Amino acid sequence: MLQLKTAGYIALDNIRKRSPFPPQWQTQKELEQVTDRYHTEFLDERFKVSRTLGAVFLGTELIDRSIRTDEQEHMDDPSLPAEKKLEMIRALDNMNNMMLLYPHYISVIEPSIHKIVQEKKRPARILELASGAGGLAFAIAAQAKRSALPVEITGSDIVPEYVEHCNRTAAQQKLPVSFKIINAFAMDASENCSCDIILISQSLHHFTPGQLARIIVQSKEQGASVFLGLDGHRGLDLLVGVPVAAMLQGIFTLVLDGYTSARKFYSEPELDLIAEIATTSKHYSITLSWPLTVLKIPFT
Repeated sequence: MLQLKTAGYIALDNIRKRSPFPPQWQTQKELEQVTDRYHTEFLDERFKVSRTLGAVFLGTELIDRSIRTDEQEHMDDPSLPAEKKLEMIRALDNMNNMMLLYPHYISVIEPSIHKIVQEKKRPARILELASGAGGLAFAIAAQAKRSALPVEITGSDIVPEYVEHCNRTAAQQKLPVSFKIINAFAMDASENCSCDIILISQSLHHFTPGQLARIIVQSKEQGASVFLGLDGHRGLDLLVGVPVAAMLQGIFTLVLDGYTSARKFYSEPELDLIAEIATTSKHYSITLSWPLTVLKIPFT
């Protein structure tokens, strides 16, 4: 529920038939604008389709519309003190560890790692964007340190306090990972990251459709072989489950953020629209590995 695949894919087909699709764009700013515009058009078209499909489809559409939000999460509030941001982001990391999510995330990423290793005869190089407290990067680095995973991992975030915290933690735990400040949707094409995989985990919903399209395009410009986007699967199960899990951390604002996040998760048809505009092709996959939706875009 809340994926609305039947109505969503009919709506996508209608959009494709109405005008040349994917649309043409020249600049990053134009890409962002056109993706946001088509996303709005898609939601409007899906509503019209749901009305024609009957009461059950329309009811689900109305539920989705009542839940959907572009509200900012507390941890993204620029006025929030750095120490409070760190408290919340560490609590989120603790929640992921308690739920044993990182081993599952690594299992999703592993096939891409081994494909790179097989092709290039060296460890795969991963750049994680929007790393937050660095939990996934630390988990990957720990497994690499145990020689169980042929990979080199670099983390990044736009928040300096997160980057400083992660580098201190990596040094304390003697983990082979470093972190740097990167604006995920404004990466400099001239600074090739020499990475094979550009990864975003649990953060796709923090970006608008247009920003996400820019990240995909810039990942290709950075020379990556594949873009991997992992985020919560949009549905009523996570709408309830995420804030309930956040309650265990005892931080009320984290519970609110968990609820906001679940309301912002992208459905599979939405990611389909964004990926097709960004890549101007259909050479990507969108799969469910519960509780994750996985967007995988190979560039070679």
